[in-house]
Amino acid sequence: MLRKLLFRQAPRAYRFLSTQSTLPLLSKCSVFSYCSSSRPEIPPSNSIEHLEDQPTNTISIDRSGLYSPPEHSHEPSSDSELVKHLKGIIKFRGGPISVAEYMEEVLTNPKAGFYINRDVFGAEGDFITSPEVSQMFGEMVGVWAMCLWEQMGQPKRVNLVELGPGRGTLMADLLRGASKFKNFTESLHIHMVECSPALQKLQHQSLKCMDEENTSEGVDKRSLSTLAGTPVSWHATLEQVPFGLPTIIIAHEFYDALPVHQFQRGSRGWCEKMIDVTEDSSFHFVLSPQPTPATLYLMKRCKWAVPKEVEKLNQIEVCPKAMDLTSTLAKRIGVDGGGALIIDYGLNGVVSDSLQAIRKHKFVNILDYPGSADLSAYVDFASIKHSAEEASDDVSVHGPITQSQFLGSLGINFRVEALLQNCTDEQAEALRTGYWRLVGDGEAPFWEGPEEQVPIGMGTRYMAMAIVNKKQGIPIPFQ
Repeated sequence: MLRKLLFRQAPRAYRFLSTQSTLPLLSKCSVFSYCSSSRPEIPPSNSIEHLEDQPTNTISIDRSGLYSPPEHSHEPSSDSELVKHLKGIIKFRGGPISVAEYMEEVLTNPKAGFYINRDVFGAEGDFITSPEVSQMFGEMVGVWAMCLWEQMGQPKRVNLVELGPGRGTLMADLLRGASKFKNFTESLHIHMVECSPALQKLQHQSLKCMDEENTSEGVDKRSLSTLAGTPVSWHATLEQVPFGLPTIIIAHEFYDALPVHQFQRGSRGWCEKMIDVTEDSSFHFVLSPQPTPATLYLMKRCKWAVPKEVEKLNQIEVCPKAMDLTSTLAKRIGVDGGGALIIDYGLNGVVSDSLQAIRKHKFVNILDYPGSADLSAYVDFASIKHSAEEASDDVSVHGPITQSQFLGSLGINFRVEALLQNCTDEQAEALRTGYWRLVGDGEAPFWEGPEEQVPIGMGTRYMAMAIVNKKQGIPIPFQ
Protein backbone atom coordinates (compact mmCIF):
# COMPACT_ATOMS: atom_id res chain seq x y z
CA MET A 1 0.00 0.00 0.00
CA LEU A 2 2.75 2.44 0.98
CA ARG A 3 4.78 1.66 -2.12
CA LYS A 4 1.88 2.81 -4.27
CA LEU A 5 1.22 5.95 -2.26
CA LEU A 6 4.73 7.13 -1.47
CA PHE A 7 6.29 7.69 -4.91
CA ARG A 8 8.89 10.40 -5.45
CA GLN A 9 8.25 13.91 -6.65
CA ALA A 10 10.45 16.92 -7.24
CA PRO A 11 12.08 18.10 -3.96
CA ARG A 12 11.15 21.33 -2.24
CA ALA A 13 12.92 23.10 0.62
CA TYR A 14 11.67 22.08 4.07
CA ARG A 15 13.70 23.37 6.97
CA PHE A 16 16.56 24.77 5.00
CA LEU A 17 17.47 26.42 1.72
CA SER A 18 19.92 25.17 -0.89
CA THR A 19 22.42 27.98 -0.88
CA GLN A 20 25.54 26.32 -2.24
CA SER A 21 27.09 29.00 -4.41
CA THR A 22 28.69 28.54 -7.81
CA LEU A 23 29.16 32.22 -8.62
CA PRO A 24 32.08 33.24 -10.86
CA LEU A 25 35.34 33.76 -9.08
CA LEU A 26 36.20 37.26 -7.99
CA SER A 27 39.82 36.59 -8.75
CA LYS A 28 42.27 33.91 -9.81
CA CYS A 29 44.15 34.07 -6.55
CA SER A 30 45.57 30.91 -4.97
CA VAL A 31 43.52 28.76 -2.60
CA PHE A 32 46.12 29.47 0.06
CA SER A 33 46.23 33.23 -0.48
CA TYR A 34 44.64 35.27 2.29
CA CYS A 35 43.51 38.80 2.76
CA SER A 36 46.36 41.17 3.47
CA SER A 37 46.13 44.51 5.18
CA SER A 38 45.46 46.06 1.80
CA ARG A 39 41.87 46.78 1.01
CA PRO A 40 40.04 43.88 -0.76
CA GLU A 41 37.78 44.61 -3.70
CA ILE A 42 34.18 43.45 -3.27
CA PRO A 43 31.30 44.07 -5.68
CA PRO A 44 28.74 46.55 -4.29
CA SER A 45 25.96 43.94 -4.55
CA ASN A 46 27.44 41.95 -1.69
CA SER A 47 26.35 44.60 0.82
CA ILE A 48 29.58 44.08 2.73
CA GLU A 49 31.66 47.01 3.85
CA HIS A 50 35.37 47.15 4.55
CA LEU A 51 36.83 47.83 7.96
CA GLU A 52 38.77 50.78 6.63
CA ASP A 53 35.48 52.47 5.77
CA GLN A 54 34.14 52.25 9.31
CA PRO A 55 34.00 55.37 11.53
CA THR A 56 36.59 55.57 14.25
CA ASN A 57 34.56 57.67 16.68
CA THR A 58 32.73 56.12 19.63
CA ILE A 59 29.64 54.09 18.73
CA SER A 60 26.40 55.15 20.41
CA ILE A 61 24.00 52.26 20.92
CA ASP A 62 20.46 52.95 19.76
CA ARG A 63 18.33 49.85 20.42
CA SER A 64 15.30 51.26 18.64
CA GLY A 65 16.98 50.55 15.33
CA LEU A 66 16.75 46.81 16.02
CA TYR A 67 13.79 46.36 18.30
CA SER A 68 10.54 48.27 18.63
CA PRO A 69 8.84 47.40 21.93
CA PRO A 70 5.08 47.74 22.33
CA GLU A 71 3.93 51.25 23.24
CA HIS A 72 4.19 52.04 26.96
CA SER A 73 5.91 48.69 27.58
CA HIS A 74 8.57 48.80 30.26
CA GLU A 75 9.12 45.03 30.47
CA PRO A 76 12.75 43.90 30.08
CA SER A 77 13.54 42.19 26.77
CA SER A 78 16.07 39.33 26.53
CA ASP A 79 16.60 40.19 22.85
CA SER A 80 17.47 43.81 23.61
CA GLU A 81 19.79 42.67 26.38
CA LEU A 82 21.52 40.37 23.91
CA VAL A 83 21.81 43.19 21.39
CA LYS A 84 23.40 45.38 24.08
CA HIS A 85 25.76 42.56 24.97
CA LEU A 86 26.84 42.01 21.36
CA LYS A 87 27.41 45.72 20.78
CA GLY A 88 29.32 45.91 24.05
CA ILE A 89 31.70 43.19 22.86
CA ILE A 90 32.27 45.01 19.57
CA LYS A 91 32.83 48.33 21.31
CA PHE A 92 35.19 46.82 23.89
CA ARG A 93 37.23 45.10 21.19
CA GLY A 94 37.34 48.23 19.09
CA GLY A 95 36.33 46.22 16.04
CA PRO A 96 34.03 43.56 14.62
CA ILE A 97 33.41 40.01 15.82
CA SER A 98 33.41 36.85 13.73
CA VAL A 99 30.22 35.28 12.42
CA ALA A 100 31.03 32.28 14.60
CA GLU A 101 31.19 34.37 17.78
CA TYR A 102 27.93 36.10 16.86
CA MET A 103 26.28 32.71 16.22
CA GLU A 104 27.51 31.26 19.51
CA GLU A 105 26.27 34.22 21.54
CA VAL A 106 22.89 34.24 19.78
CA LEU A 107 22.30 30.53 20.40
CA THR A 108 23.88 29.82 23.79
CA ASN A 109 24.36 33.09 25.68
CA PRO A 110 23.66 32.08 29.33
CA LYS A 111 21.03 34.79 29.81
CA ALA A 112 19.44 35.38 26.42
CA GLY A 113 20.58 32.61 24.06
CA PHE A 114 17.97 31.14 21.71
CA TYR A 115 18.27 27.62 23.16
CA ILE A 116 18.71 28.55 26.78
CA ASN A 117 15.36 29.58 28.27
CA ARG A 118 12.69 28.30 25.90
CA ASP A 119 11.26 25.29 24.09
CA VAL A 120 12.02 25.93 20.43
CA PHE A 121 10.95 22.56 19.00
CA GLY A 122 7.69 21.29 17.50
CA ALA A 123 4.74 22.95 15.81
CA GLU A 124 4.53 25.68 18.46
CA GLY A 125 8.26 26.36 18.34
CA ASP A 126 10.51 27.57 15.57
CA PHE A 127 11.25 24.32 13.75
CA ILE A 128 10.44 20.60 13.71
CA THR A 129 13.10 17.89 13.93
CA SER A 130 12.83 14.24 12.89
CA PRO A 131 12.10 12.86 16.40
CA GLU A 132 9.16 15.30 16.67
CA VAL A 133 7.80 14.01 13.32
CA SER A 134 7.38 10.34 14.29
CA GLN A 135 8.26 7.88 17.05
CA MET A 136 9.73 5.64 14.34
CA PHE A 137 12.83 7.80 14.03
CA GLY A 138 13.93 7.22 17.62
CA GLU A 139 13.01 3.55 17.34
CA MET A 140 15.24 3.10 14.28
CA VAL A 141 18.14 4.90 15.97
CA GLY A 142 17.61 2.46 18.85
CA VAL A 143 17.89 -0.46 16.43
CA TRP A 144 21.19 0.97 15.20
CA ALA A 145 22.49 1.37 18.76
CA MET A 146 21.53 -2.21 19.69
CA CYS A 147 23.20 -3.58 16.55
CA LEU A 148 26.39 -1.67 17.38
CA TRP A 149 26.21 -2.94 20.97
CA GLU A 150 26.09 -6.51 19.65
CA GLN A 151 29.06 -5.84 17.36
CA MET A 152 30.89 -4.52 20.43
CA GLY A 153 30.41 -7.92 22.10
CA GLN A 154 27.41 -6.98 24.26
CA PRO A 155 29.41 -5.24 27.02
CA LYS A 156 27.81 -5.19 30.47
CA ARG A 157 28.31 -1.44 30.92
CA VAL A 158 27.96 1.19 28.18
CA ASN A 159 27.70 4.96 28.05
CA LEU A 160 24.86 6.03 25.74
CA VAL A 161 25.42 9.71 25.00
CA GLU A 162 23.18 12.14 23.13
CA LEU A 163 24.51 15.53 22.10
CA GLY A 164 21.90 18.32 22.07
CA PRO A 165 18.88 16.13 22.93
CA GLY A 166 16.23 18.82 22.37
CA ARG A 167 13.07 17.81 24.21
CA GLY A 168 14.43 14.31 24.82
CA THR A 169 11.98 12.82 22.32
CA LEU A 170 14.55 10.74 20.43
CA MET A 171 15.97 9.14 23.58
CA ALA A 172 12.49 8.50 24.99
CA ASP A 173 11.38 6.72 21.80
CA LEU A 174 14.66 4.79 21.73
CA LEU A 175 14.15 3.53 25.28
CA ARG A 176 10.50 2.61 24.74
CA GLY A 177 11.39 0.64 21.64
CA ALA A 178 14.31 -1.11 23.32
CA SER A 179 12.63 -1.74 26.69
CA LYS A 180 11.94 -5.42 25.87
CA PHE A 181 15.63 -6.08 25.25
CA LYS A 182 16.67 -6.19 28.89
CA ASN A 183 20.30 -7.16 28.37
CA PHE A 184 20.78 -4.03 26.27
CA THR A 185 18.89 -1.53 28.44
CA GLU A 186 20.40 -2.87 31.68
CA SER A 187 23.88 -2.19 30.30
CA LEU A 188 23.16 1.48 29.64
CA HIS A 189 23.99 4.63 31.52
CA ILE A 190 22.45 7.54 29.59
CA HIS A 191 24.31 10.84 29.40
CA MET A 192 22.47 13.86 28.04
CA VAL A 193 24.85 16.63 26.93
CA GLU A 194 22.73 19.78 27.21
CA CYS A 195 23.64 23.34 28.21
CA SER A 196 20.06 24.66 28.48
CA PRO A 197 18.40 24.37 31.92
CA ALA A 198 14.97 24.74 30.30
CA LEU A 199 15.58 21.85 27.91
CA GLN A 200 17.11 19.73 30.67
CA LYS A 201 13.78 19.96 32.51
CA LEU A 202 11.88 18.93 29.39
CA GLN A 203 14.23 15.99 28.87
CA HIS A 204 13.75 14.94 32.48
CA GLN A 205 9.99 14.87 31.87
CA SER A 206 10.23 13.09 28.49
CA LEU A 207 12.36 10.32 29.97
CA LYS A 208 9.97 10.07 32.94
CA CYS A 209 12.85 10.34 35.37
CA MET A 210 12.68 9.88 39.11
CA ASP A 211 15.36 11.48 41.27
CA GLU A 212 16.85 9.30 43.97
CA GLU A 213 17.50 10.94 47.29
CA ASN A 214 21.16 11.03 48.27
CA THR A 215 22.14 12.29 51.70
CA SER A 216 25.90 11.91 51.16
CA GLU A 217 27.74 15.17 50.68
CA GLY A 218 29.65 15.66 47.48
CA VAL A 219 27.68 12.98 45.60
CA ASP A 220 25.61 14.00 42.59
CA LYS A 221 21.89 13.36 42.64
CA ARG A 222 21.03 10.34 40.49
CA SER A 223 18.04 10.12 38.12
CA LEU A 224 16.44 6.96 36.83
CA SER A 225 14.32 6.77 33.67
CA THR A 226 11.24 4.69 34.34
CA LEU A 227 10.88 3.98 30.61
CA ALA A 228 13.53 1.26 30.80
CA GLY A 229 14.99 1.50 34.30
CA THR A 230 18.18 3.18 33.09
CA PRO A 231 20.24 5.76 35.03
CA VAL A 232 20.42 9.22 33.46
CA SER A 233 22.94 12.02 33.96
CA TRP A 234 23.15 15.52 32.49
CA HIS A 235 26.30 17.36 31.44
CA ALA A 236 27.04 20.74 29.91
CA THR A 237 29.86 19.36 27.72
CA LEU A 238 30.95 16.02 26.29
CA GLU A 239 34.21 16.23 28.25
CA GLN A 240 32.20 15.79 31.47
CA VAL A 241 30.97 12.34 30.41
CA PRO A 242 33.09 9.72 32.25
CA PHE A 243 35.82 7.93 30.29
CA GLY A 244 36.76 4.28 30.54
CA LEU A 245 33.61 2.61 29.20
CA PRO A 246 32.53 1.72 25.65
CA THR A 247 30.52 4.68 24.41
CA ILE A 248 27.72 5.04 21.87
CA ILE A 249 27.21 8.67 20.85
CA ILE A 250 24.19 10.09 19.00
CA ALA A 251 24.43 13.53 17.38
CA HIS A 252 21.17 14.31 15.61
CA GLU A 253 20.88 17.88 14.28
CA PHE A 254 23.68 18.92 16.60
CA TYR A 255 26.49 19.75 14.21
CA ASP A 256 24.34 22.20 12.22
CA ALA A 257 24.12 24.51 15.26
CA LEU A 258 27.89 24.68 15.82
CA PRO A 259 29.24 28.16 14.96
CA VAL A 260 30.78 28.62 11.52
CA HIS A 261 33.35 31.06 10.20
CA GLN A 262 32.63 32.52 6.78
CA PHE A 263 35.31 33.50 4.29
CA GLN A 264 34.94 35.45 1.07
CA ARG A 265 37.38 35.55 -1.83
CA GLY A 266 38.67 38.99 -2.76
CA SER A 267 41.27 40.28 -5.16
CA ARG A 268 44.01 39.61 -2.60
CA GLY A 269 42.81 36.27 -1.28
CA TRP A 270 40.43 34.89 1.31
CA CYS A 271 39.10 37.35 3.92
CA GLU A 272 36.93 36.43 6.90
CA LYS A 273 33.45 37.96 7.04
CA MET A 274 32.88 39.76 10.33
CA ILE A 275 29.97 41.57 12.00
CA ASP A 276 30.19 45.21 13.03
CA VAL A 277 27.84 48.05 14.03
CA THR A 278 26.92 50.85 11.63
CA GLU A 279 26.51 54.54 12.46
CA ASP A 280 22.74 54.00 12.81
CA SER A 281 23.45 51.25 15.36
CA SER A 282 22.43 48.27 13.24
CA PHE A 283 24.50 45.16 12.56
CA HIS A 284 26.16 44.60 9.19
CA PHE A 285 28.86 42.48 7.57
CA VAL A 286 32.41 43.66 6.96
CA LEU A 287 35.58 41.94 5.79
CA SER A 288 38.65 41.52 7.94
CA PRO A 289 41.62 43.47 6.53
CA GLN A 290 44.11 40.81 7.65
CA PRO A 291 44.26 37.05 8.41
CA THR A 292 42.34 35.84 11.48
CA PRO A 293 42.95 32.80 13.74
CA ALA A 294 40.24 30.85 11.90
CA THR A 295 42.34 31.11 8.73
CA LEU A 296 44.30 28.08 9.99
CA TYR A 297 41.12 25.99 9.80
CA LEU A 298 40.40 27.33 6.32
CA MET A 299 43.87 26.21 5.24
CA LYS A 300 43.25 22.75 6.68
CA ARG A 301 39.86 22.49 4.96
CA CYS A 302 41.27 23.56 1.62
CA LYS A 303 44.09 21.01 1.97
CA TRP A 304 41.49 18.24 2.27
CA ALA A 305 39.55 19.43 -0.78
CA VAL A 306 40.10 18.80 -4.46
CA PRO A 307 41.49 22.05 -5.97
CA LYS A 308 38.66 22.32 -8.50
CA GLU A 309 36.14 22.12 -5.65
CA VAL A 310 37.52 25.31 -4.10
CA GLU A 311 38.31 27.16 -7.32
CA LYS A 312 34.64 27.41 -8.29
CA LEU A 313 33.62 29.05 -4.99
CA ASN A 314 33.83 32.65 -3.86
CA GLN A 315 32.65 31.90 -0.31
CA ILE A 316 33.56 29.09 2.09
CA GLU A 317 32.27 28.14 5.54
CA VAL A 318 34.45 26.29 8.02
CA CYS A 319 33.44 25.00 11.43
CA PRO A 320 36.42 24.67 13.80
CA LYS A 321 34.19 23.40 16.62
CA ALA A 322 32.91 20.59 14.40
CA MET A 323 36.49 19.61 13.52
CA ASP A 324 37.57 19.71 17.17
CA LEU A 325 34.46 17.86 18.41
CA THR A 326 34.96 15.13 15.81
CA SER A 327 38.58 14.78 16.87
CA THR A 328 37.45 14.37 20.49
CA LEU A 329 34.83 11.76 19.52
CA ALA A 330 37.29 9.78 17.42
CA LYS A 331 39.96 9.70 20.13
CA ARG A 332 37.45 8.54 22.75
CA ILE A 333 36.03 5.84 20.47
CA GLY A 334 39.52 4.73 19.49
CA VAL A 335 40.50 4.21 23.14
CA ASP A 336 37.26 3.12 24.84
CA GLY A 337 35.46 1.43 21.94
CA GLY A 338 31.97 2.15 20.64
CA GLY A 339 30.83 4.50 17.92
CA ALA A 340 29.10 7.73 16.98
CA LEU A 341 26.09 8.29 14.73
CA ILE A 342 25.80 11.72 13.12
CA ILE A 343 22.56 12.64 11.33
CA ASP A 344 22.12 16.12 9.92
CA TYR A 345 21.51 18.09 6.76
CA GLY A 346 24.57 19.11 4.81
CA LEU A 347 26.96 18.27 2.01
CA ASN A 348 29.67 15.71 1.44
CA GLY A 349 32.07 18.46 0.41
CA VAL A 350 33.08 22.08 0.93
CA VAL A 351 30.18 24.26 2.08
CA SER A 352 29.72 27.76 0.70
CA ASP A 353 27.24 30.34 2.04
CA SER A 354 24.64 28.26 3.92
CA LEU A 355 24.10 30.06 7.24
CA GLN A 356 20.39 30.71 7.81
CA ALA A 357 17.95 31.90 10.47
CA ILE A 358 14.52 30.35 11.18
CA ARG A 359 11.82 31.98 13.29
CA LYS A 360 8.35 30.42 13.61
CA HIS A 361 9.05 28.09 10.67
CA LYS A 362 10.04 30.97 8.37
CA PHE A 363 13.42 32.13 7.11
CA VAL A 364 14.51 35.56 8.36
CA ASN A 365 17.60 37.78 8.16
CA ILE A 366 20.30 36.40 10.45
CA LEU A 367 21.15 39.86 11.79
CA ASP A 368 17.57 40.82 12.72
CA TYR A 369 16.53 40.58 16.39
CA PRO A 370 19.42 38.37 17.62
CA GLY A 371 18.28 35.62 19.95
CA SER A 372 14.78 35.35 18.50
CA ALA A 373 15.60 32.90 15.68
CA ASP A 374 17.51 29.65 15.30
CA LEU A 375 20.78 29.90 13.40
CA SER A 376 22.13 26.86 11.58
CA ALA A 377 24.44 25.96 8.72
CA TYR A 378 25.01 23.01 6.42
CA VAL A 379 27.19 20.28 7.90
CA ASP A 380 30.41 19.51 6.03
CA PHE A 381 30.47 15.70 6.21
CA ALA A 382 33.73 15.45 4.29
CA SER A 383 35.38 17.62 6.94
CA ILE A 384 34.00 15.35 9.69
CA LYS A 385 35.46 12.30 7.95
CA HIS A 386 38.91 13.86 7.56
CA SER A 387 38.90 15.14 11.15
CA ALA A 388 38.10 11.69 12.55
CA GLU A 389 40.66 9.89 10.41
CA GLU A 390 43.40 12.36 11.34
CA ALA A 391 42.60 12.13 15.05
CA SER A 392 42.81 8.35 15.46
CA ASP A 393 44.15 5.39 13.50
CA ASP A 394 41.83 3.13 15.51
CA VAL A 395 38.54 4.35 14.03
CA SER A 396 36.85 3.97 10.67
CA VAL A 397 34.34 6.37 9.11
CA HIS A 398 31.33 5.19 7.12
CA GLY A 399 28.97 7.21 4.97
CA PRO A 400 27.41 9.58 4.52
CA ILE A 401 24.28 7.88 3.19
CA THR A 402 20.88 9.52 2.93
CA GLN A 403 18.48 9.39 5.86
CA SER A 404 16.09 7.47 3.60
CA GLN A 405 18.72 4.78 2.99
CA PHE A 406 19.65 4.67 6.66
CA LEU A 407 16.11 4.28 7.99
CA GLY A 408 15.01 1.99 5.18
CA SER A 409 17.88 -0.44 5.77
CA LEU A 410 17.05 -0.56 9.48
CA GLY A 411 13.47 -1.62 8.73
CA ILE A 412 11.29 1.48 9.00
CA ASN A 413 9.12 0.17 6.14
CA PHE A 414 8.24 -2.94 8.14
CA ARG A 415 7.68 -0.87 11.27
CA VAL A 416 5.17 1.48 9.63
CA GLU A 417 3.32 -1.48 8.06
CA ALA A 418 3.03 -3.11 11.48
CA LEU A 419 1.75 0.08 13.11
CA LEU A 420 -0.83 0.58 10.36
CA GLN A 421 -2.39 -2.79 11.17
CA ASN A 422 -3.79 -1.57 14.47
CA CYS A 423 -4.64 2.12 14.42
CA THR A 424 -7.47 4.57 13.78
CA ASP A 425 -7.87 6.46 10.51
CA GLU A 426 -6.47 9.57 12.16
CA GLN A 427 -3.46 7.67 13.47
CA ALA A 428 -2.93 6.09 10.05
CA GLU A 429 -2.84 9.52 8.42
CA ALA A 430 -0.30 10.70 11.00
CA LEU A 431 1.83 7.60 10.39
CA ARG A 432 1.81 8.05 6.62
CA THR A 433 2.64 11.73 6.96
CA GLY A 434 5.44 11.09 9.45
CA TYR A 435 6.86 8.29 7.33
CA TRP A 436 6.95 10.48 4.24
CA ARG A 437 8.66 13.33 6.08
CA LEU A 438 11.38 10.96 7.27
CA VAL A 439 12.11 9.04 4.06
CA GLY A 440 10.31 10.84 1.22
CA ASP A 441 11.65 13.33 -1.30
CA GLY A 442 9.67 16.51 -1.98
CA GLU A 443 5.92 16.94 -1.56
CA ALA A 444 3.83 14.00 -0.38
CA PRO A 445 1.81 12.69 -3.37
CA PHE A 446 -1.00 11.36 -1.18
CA TRP A 447 -1.73 14.66 0.59
CA GLU A 448 -5.31 15.94 0.25
CA GLY A 449 -5.24 18.68 2.87
CA PRO A 450 -4.39 22.40 2.60
CA GLU A 451 -1.55 23.05 0.16
CA GLU A 452 0.41 25.14 2.66
CA GLN A 453 0.49 22.14 5.03
CA VAL A 454 1.68 19.53 2.53
CA PRO A 455 4.31 17.23 4.13
CA ILE A 456 7.79 17.69 2.68
CA GLY A 457 10.12 14.70 2.63
CA MET A 458 13.52 15.04 4.31
CA GLY A 459 14.79 11.60 3.28
CA THR A 460 17.36 12.76 0.73
CA ARG A 461 18.23 16.09 2.35
CA TYR A 462 19.46 14.63 5.63
CA MET A 463 22.47 12.33 5.75
CA ALA A 464 23.88 9.80 8.20
CA MET A 465 27.52 9.05 9.02
CA ALA A 466 29.08 6.65 11.53
CA ILE A 467 32.45 6.70 13.29
CA VAL A 468 33.32 3.38 14.97
CA ASN A 469 36.21 1.53 16.52
CA LYS A 470 37.88 -0.56 13.79
CA LYS A 471 37.80 -3.72 15.94
CA GLN A 472 33.99 -3.78 15.69
CA GLY A 473 33.82 -4.03 11.92
CA ILE A 474 31.50 -2.11 9.60
CA PRO A 475 28.34 -0.91 11.36
CA ILE A 476 24.84 -1.58 10.12
CA PRO A 477 23.57 -0.33 7.64
CA PHE A 478 26.80 1.00 6.09
CA GLN A 479 28.00 -2.35 4.69
